[in-house]
Amino acid sequence: MSEREIEELKKLLKGTLEPTGDAELRQDLWPAMLRRLDERPVRVPWWDWVLLAGVVALFCFFPGTIPALLYHL
Repeated sequence: MSEREIEELKKLLKGTLEPTGDAELRQDLWPAMLRRLDERPVRVPWWDWVLLAGVVALFCFFPGTIPALLYHL
């Protein structure tokens, strides 16, 4: 690219991108995130327990699947 083309590209980019203005955050977001994580209790859906029980039953009845599963991990 020539120098003129680069300058034209810079002008086009500056014209299409809006200035961000004040890019600084008004407050630190980490304490708010920690509060939000503390508010919500961890809920596990019932189908996750069903899947876990199925996997445990599979391993009990067919122990040969354990190395196969470990191989694919």
